[in-house]
Amino acid sequence: MVYPGAVHSRFEHSLGVYWLASDAVHRLRTYQGQELGIESFDVQTVKLAGLLHDVGHGPFSHMFEREFLPRVRDGIKWSHEDMSLKMIDYIVDEHSIDIDSGTLKKVKEMIVASEEGKSVGTKEKQFLYDIVANGRNGIDVDKFDYIERDTRACGLGCNFQFQRLMETMRVIDNEICYRSKEYLTIHKLFSTRADLHRTVYTHPKVKAIDLMVVDALIKANDHLQIDSLIDEPAQYWMLDDTIVKTIETSTHQDLEESRNLIRRIRRRDIYQFCNEFAVPKENLEYFKNVTAQDIICSQKSDSQLNEEDVIVNNVKIDLTSGRNNPLERISFFQDYDSFEKSHIKDDRVSHLLPACYQDLIVRVYTRDPKLVQAVSNAFENFQMKTYGEKTQVHATPEKKKRLKYKEK
Repeated sequence: MVYPGAVHSRFEHSLGVYWLASDAVHRLRTYQGQELGIESFDVQTVKLAGLLHDVGHGPFSHMFEREFLPRVRDGIKWSHEDMSLKMIDYIVDEHSIDIDSGTLKKVKEMIVASEEGKSVGTKEKQFLYDIVANGRNGIDVDKFDYIERDTRACGLGCNFQFQRLMETMRVIDNEICYRSKEYLTIHKLFSTRADLHRTVYTHPKVKAIDLMVVDALIKANDHLQIDSLIDEPAQYWMLDDTIVKTIETSTHQDLEESRNLIRRIRRRDIYQFCNEFAVPKENLEYFKNVTAQDIICSQKSDSQLNEEDVIVNNVKIDLTSGRNNPLERISFFQDYDSFEKSHIKDDRVSHLLPACYQDLIVRVYTRDPKLVQAVSNAFENFQMKTYGEKTQVHATPEKKKRLKYKEK
């Protein structure tokens, strides 16, 4: 509804990552294959990891994993990466696919290579694990594809050219390294990703619709038992975006509230964005997520807001390394005759690069458009109590009535 040219499903993306993973491993094999011992087995596993890395995503992808499940299953530890591993086993068993167990094991390890606590350590040919899901420094073909795809689909400019990195990468000491002159290219990778998160993925209206879909799924969960499907791949594969249409076309009384929310989205009667503020830099380290209760406790005595009226969306946007510079984790080499890798300090490259690498933005919405002013006032009071000033940026302007044309 906001960026109609974009898709959040993973079919096209998975094909793109498959192709880029294949291109990357073939390039390394062409130029360093003998030196690195890259075999056909390695090529096959990298390509399969690229194709299958997102097969465990649920309806509406990250929204399902990060916003729906935590609200219906308190304390749940579930990730689409882990579900991808279960889905791969299910696909192989269900369709009697003849695949070597060693290949399957390596494909799974590559898919979860970027997850915290699942580092591949000092495995043989560890550089192969950095191609699809890079837990070492964040440069991988997964990002190459969705950055290129989403900027084009959303009509945004993209200064990042992944081809430059693909053409100049080289393995030194079991790590994929890049020419030092590509420092700014890598910075553009991370900054473009951050721009996409700010402009597209967390756009205020995008999030408003996300919040409504989450509410609709939560209200439908008791009747449809959506969360029970995540434990069994044989059932989980049937769970996709069409669940919204299932809710919308149902006549069951238990789904009436969910159905009404979906219909509100259809006619663009979405939750109202009230305002936002960026957390001051000096407060980033000790920041705690703001809750609806925090806003309610800041309302004026003559207001009667309750928690159901207010939604707080805490948005974190960084360059993949929290408050740290991600380029400090990248290894570079000077030229193709060099066999040594090193790190580069950003002040040796440019003094125009950022000194802060993370934004925390607090956004407030209301489910009832009539309460926009009351919620906005409470939000202002909260900021004054917390930071001693109003740090908010803007609010959604009220729609002005169009004047009727009068004929003379």
